[in-house]
Amino acid sequence: MYPRSVNTLVGPGHSDSLPAAIARTVPDVVRVAVVGAHLSGQPLNVELVSRGGVLVSETATAGAYRLFALDTVPAKPGLVRDVGGKEVEAEVWELPVAGFGDFVASLPAPMAIGSVELADGTWVSGFTCERHALEGAEDITAFGGWRAFLGRAE
Repeated sequence: MYPRSVNTLVGPGHSDSLPAAIARTVPDVVRVAVVGAHLSGQPLNVELVSRGGVLVSETATAGAYRLFALDTVPAKPGLVRDVGGKEVEAEVWELPVAGFGDFVASLPAPMAIGSVELADGTWVSGFTCERHALEGAEDITAFGGWRAFLGRAE
């Protein structure tokens, strides 16, 4: 059993508001980029919406990514950073911090959350894929995104 710990902040008189001011600087939402099955209208989008997610923008990654259809049934998208890559269609969602934590904890391997650079040069948390999962995967970067890949046979 672990001992209980208590943090005490000590300061000069009338500094009681300082901890609250610090707390206000901590963001209460996390921006996350999605590129596949969590996009609007895709089957896993409900995992964002049910956790309080709000669509912020439709965009693309920076031109340094490759998108793969992983060798799974059904196929899953896998995004990896690669100097020889291209822009990939993306959406940026805002999730409450608690919803983001719950969302990340539910991700199955080989999906991961990492830092993703967007076309405008900003960085957000976003879906990435562990490189070992690329064995047997199809490089679908040329389609420009997951939706275009899914629509290829239509």
